Amino acid sequence: MRAPFKTQLAACICATLTFASTALGADMADKVYLNGRIWTGGSTGELSQAIAIEGERLVAVGPTATIKSRIGPKTEVVELNGAFVTPGFIDAHVHFIEGGISLGHVDLRDAKTPQEFASRIAAAARQKPPGEWVLYGAWDHEMWGGELPDRNWIDKETSNTPVYVTRLDGHMALANSLALKLAGIDEKTPDPPGGTIVRDAKGRPTGVLKDEAQSLMKIPEESMDQVDRALQTAMTHAASRGVTQVHDMAMGTWRSLEAYRRARDRDALRVRIYSFVPLADWQRMAEYVRTHGRGDDWLRWGGLKGYVDGSLGSTTAWFHQPYTDDPKTSGLILVAPDEQRRRIVNADRAGLHVVIHAIGDRANDWLLDTYKSVAAENGPRDRRFRIEHAQHLSPTAAAQFASQGVIASMQPYHAIDDGRWAEKRIGPERLKGTYAFRSLLDAKALLAFGSDWPVAPLDPLEGIYAAVTRRTIDGANPDGWQPQQKITVEEAVRAYTQADAYAGYQEKSVGKLEPGYLADFVVLSANLFETEPVNIPKLEVLRTVVGGRAVFIKQGE
Repeated sequence: MRAPFKTQLAACICATLTFASTALGADMADKVYLNGRIWTGGSTGELSQAIAIEGERLVAVGPTATIKSRIGPKTEVVELNGAFVTPGFIDAHVHFIEGGISLGHVDLRDAKTPQEFASRIAAAARQKPPGEWVLYGAWDHEMWGGELPDRNWIDKETSNTPVYVTRLDGHMALANSLALKLAGIDEKTPDPPGGTIVRDAKGRPTGVLKDEAQSLMKIPEESMDQVDRALQTAMTHAASRGVTQVHDMAMGTWRSLEAYRRARDRDALRVRIYSFVPLADWQRMAEYVRTHGRGDDWLRWGGLKGYVDGSLGSTTAWFHQPYTDDPKTSGLILVAPDEQRRRIVNADRAGLHVVIHAIGDRANDWLLDTYKSVAAENGPRDRRFRIEHAQHLSPTAAAQFASQGVIASMQPYHAIDDGRWAEKRIGPERLKGTYAFRSLLDAKALLAFGSDWPVAPLDPLEGIYAAVTRRTIDGANPDGWQPQQKITVEEAVRAYTQADAYAGYQEKSVGKLEPGYLADFVVLSANLFETEPVNIPKLEVLRTVVGGRAVFIKQGE
């Protein structure tokens, strides 16, 4: 029997209202940010005004008036008041847990004299109970003219405290006598392959250990709780600098990945992580991927990090020609070439992501040639080989990066740091290929940026400043050190966003502010592109958002 007309009408109205309500609700955002100046990372460079977020992703970007239509009764509304917004900064090269731990240890980065170096270590030792180590430090002997430190400088004040403080590049460290004794290092200890125990004229170890010699040191590992706390400290620090993701080059262990897994299980990650483990462990990682997959948007793995050589500051970077200030050496190769190539071939064949540290021009040339031969042997695939640092390039290297599609993963702050003293190491001619940002971009190579924290500050704004101005930190080069290698602000920002996203296989989800992308962005106190480059480090991070969640808000905002 047919229902009365009024009943049909009521049902129709009810259905229409229900549909409208549902449709309206579907268009409502969880959060909107209004009245900003938003650089989306698009090719035109035009600024937008507002964004809408549902869950962890952007659903709309456009004029404020348009985005306001997404506001419902439960929508959180944030007024930007004209602030500048950019995609979240990605740091493509950090040692994240180590950075978090270092914040609780002695800071030697700006110690300008041997006396200041020694007094800071003595003060740190006095605060430790007997037997507890003084670690990290990030010292730079170039700050006081280049003389390497000696355990004699610190032994008197640290007789009951083992000390092991690393140079800022991580390729050299100073141990006091107690630490050497605990490690069993004395006059009879031979140099290990790929490392040097620095000795005085009588053959006595001075306490300085270079590269693989550092593996002789016996340092107790932090507890699981200490590592987890260090991760929280590191994430808080990163968020305050506008960093929404890091590529972690853990120093020789799996403990970082294990800590990240624990944090992910607790939903405690506030910065996205791409975790790398040692290249030598490629078989273990291949099995790990088979068992656990490759992670999710918050935590990913499947990357392997290896080394070719040491560092310029330690005179262990591998060059074609000897060092200008130390002609008896051309640097070190840390792993036998045949063994290193075997690891790369097998890791690549297993479908893993291979990235390798290379500093000197010979190290970079060897690695580029090796990558080329490995790609030919294993056949075409989306492998995204990276060279970490790529600091000193021969004249043909930039074009080879481009033709092979190898990513130059570089740290611009190192340029304004090393620029104070690099010429004495390798002379003016080789400097032309040093931190060759412009040459790489002009060759159409992909340039990705990071910091190498705790070796250098975890601060993308400092990195952008360094890449654009190339003013050394001693103030001696106001027009830029090797100024022909300067790049633009936009090129530097893209290196910290889109290029880093590509370097981590995430170009379809981060690095831009477009519908469908993850809602990772940073709010700055002024427009990066309208700020005088020399003033970029003065900009303030007002808010950092990861997956739609504010993980940092400047006090008072």
